[in-house]
Amino acid sequence: MKLNFQNLSWMVAGALLITVTSCKKFIKEELVTTLTEDYYKSDVGLEDLVKSAYFPLQWKFTGEQSYGMYNFGTDEFREGDQFNNVRYNDYDANLNSNDAFVNGLWINNYSGIRRCNQGMELIAAFDQPGSKLLGTQAQKDLRIAELKALRGFYYFQLVQQLGGVPLVTSVPSDPQYEFARASVAEVYAQIISDFRSAGPGLPWRYTGVDRGRATKAMTYHFLAKAYLTRGSAVTEARGQKASDMDSVIVFADSVVTASGHALEADYGNLFNAAYPDGRIPSVGDNGAAPTGNKARIDANNASNEIIYAAQFSSNLSLAGSLNNQTHLFYPSAYDAGIPGMTRDFFNGRPFRRLRPTDYAIDIFDKINDSRFFKSFQTVHYRNVASNASLPVFTAANAPTPALVGKPRVGVGDTAAIYIVNPANMPLLASQIAAMRYYTVFARYKQTAPGGTVTTDYSNNKYLTLMKFADPIRLTTTNNEARGIRNGTFARLADTYLALAEAWGRKGDYAQALTYVNILRKRASFKAGEARSPQIWQFLGGPTALDNTEASNLATDVLFTTNAPSENYPASVVSTTSRFIHFILNERTRELCGEFYRWEDLVRTETLFDRTKLFNEDVSPSFAPYHKLRPIPYLQMIAQSVNGKPMSAADMAAYQNPGY
Repeated sequence: MKLNFQNLSWMVAGALLITVTSCKKFIKEELVTTLTEDYYKSDVGLEDLVKSAYFPLQWKFTGEQSYGMYNFGTDEFREGDQFNNVRYNDYDANLNSNDAFVNGLWINNYSGIRRCNQGMELIAAFDQPGSKLLGTQAQKDLRIAELKALRGFYYFQLVQQLGGVPLVTSVPSDPQYEFARASVAEVYAQIISDFRSAGPGLPWRYTGVDRGRATKAMTYHFLAKAYLTRGSAVTEARGQKASDMDSVIVFADSVVTASGHALEADYGNLFNAAYPDGRIPSVGDNGAAPTGNKARIDANNASNEIIYAAQFSSNLSLAGSLNNQTHLFYPSAYDAGIPGMTRDFFNGRPFRRLRPTDYAIDIFDKINDSRFFKSFQTVHYRNVASNASLPVFTAANAPTPALVGKPRVGVGDTAAIYIVNPANMPLLASQIAAMRYYTVFARYKQTAPGGTVTTDYSNNKYLTLMKFADPIRLTTTNNEARGIRNGTFARLADTYLALAEAWGRKGDYAQALTYVNILRKRASFKAGEARSPQIWQFLGGPTALDNTEASNLATDVLFTTNAPSENYPASVVSTTSRFIHFILNERTRELCGEFYRWEDLVRTETLFDRTKLFNEDVSPSFAPYHKLRPIPYLQMIAQSVNGKPMSAADMAAYQNPGY
């Protein structure tokens, strides 16, 4: 059973919510319930206050800000054919200070910070030795450490997107309307201080009713990430220190070796709720249209590889008004234009927002590395029961005369396939015509040998990332948007990659490869493991089901030379720079689509070059200043300078460059 924050969120928020609009001040207590401040001076009230400090964690996953601010505008994804929020991918003029997403980012994270500050102050002052909840100093210290870890996390969320932001570490005793922006270096110093202070007072892990609370593993993982982000800067001033990579190694290694978290043995176990039996079945082995599996979603949510996640309830009476909606944004249009297919829970509700770039498809070794076929959906199984109007075998294509006039594809068999053949192995039209499937989407094809190579992929029909598929959801309504997956912020594989990058930045490539190869060993196909027949049918791979571990291990040749598999930008010419891009490639192979990418590219100062190179949708207005988001206009007009409302000049000085 998970710690349930939903019940308390709005009740507690009513008295403590940070509300910022054009007519309200930057930090304001707005009483909208019958609760009074005295409630939060009781032990039960303080426990509720602490729980409420977690509620802002959900925001990242409850709407289109999830992909807009973290996946769009990068090398991994471009636009589908439903053009929502493309300002974040194109970097056009609509991405400005009036943007609702940046305002939501500001409000939600400062709401969390406000609750943390309030809780720390009230708990420190609480003095009731008879309380079973907060009667001892150890109990109070635990909750204060918890809130300090959350405050560090909220500031880390803000600084990566906005740069320097106001540092508010206490609750103002009087109305306060002036909030100067701290420097990026000052914000990182505060984040690191909070995490370092919080970590020793927290347990490594929680299970059962307290799952979802801040832990030492969460704190030290993000402390390592904060050091890595600060220390990644080359041209930017983030307050970086020569010891940053050493600090990454110390704290990330402690998570790996001491936290009790462990990698899943099978990469697919992290995301397999929508795969029958956790794998991609071959044609005809289902016998029925596939359905979702709540037990697997529960197992995914409870995976010991997950270090930290925003908690969402599958109980309709406890769930939030939105819940996790990230499952909506990746599916392409399977419910139109494909015979035998109609919208169902298994395939999801296709909002068609995110189409993987060619880079994201090509960077995987699909023959030796299982992560591609465990991440992307390449088949759709017929789910229409009636045979009416569906194609049947003819005398020209029936395998036997007895099948003439019979359905070419049965329920549960493959109705459509996305073939991921490489550009140097285009399929012939005659090969495609001989296939039994209703619809074939060939990545590369030609009418005859030597002819013009074309593609069936489009912004409407493309590979669907299945990591966040949620084929259960809160109700059985077909268009239900509220998913029941937790929103993962950190898993142990990311900790391993932080270790690898830190060692590589120190020049110890052998040690870096040790951590990369731990993940590559996990990602290799195991002997006898079922795998996509595309490997031998269209990719030139072997039919034997051997272990691919030896072929999947990384060596320094991948970054000491311009290895073709790594698709390095032409400007990347040194081992040092190639290693950074190699790590970015590894992060795509392991973490594609998991809401890290925009911050990864900004962190490594590669956003502009890699996005221009690999994302065909960016507009000519895309510029280096887009490494930061605009400061929200609504937050500036809610403030004052020297006792007066911000002037246009004040706002220009407060705003990030370029906006």
